[in-house]
Amino acid sequence: MKTTIELPDDLLERSKAVARRENSTLKALIEEGLRLALRARTRKRAAPFAVQPFEGDGLSAEFAAAGWESIRDEIYRDRG
Repeated sequence: MKTTIELPDDLLERSKAVARRENSTLKALIEEGLRLALRARTRKRAAPFAVQPFEGDGLSAEFAAAGWESIRDEIYRDRG
């Protein structure tokens, strides 16, 4: 598909220079840049937080057989 975009002169000149230096085309450079930008944005949305690993064997012995209500009550015991 063809489209028209406006680029700042300096960006266009630098892009053309890189394309010439790499024996490529401006079109290929623009396609690569768009793919990289889209991939970076996709990664940001896919993982908005980092998984925080922890050491241990899960629940302590006093809560191993407890239901959620007991665990929740203990978490919020001093908070009203």
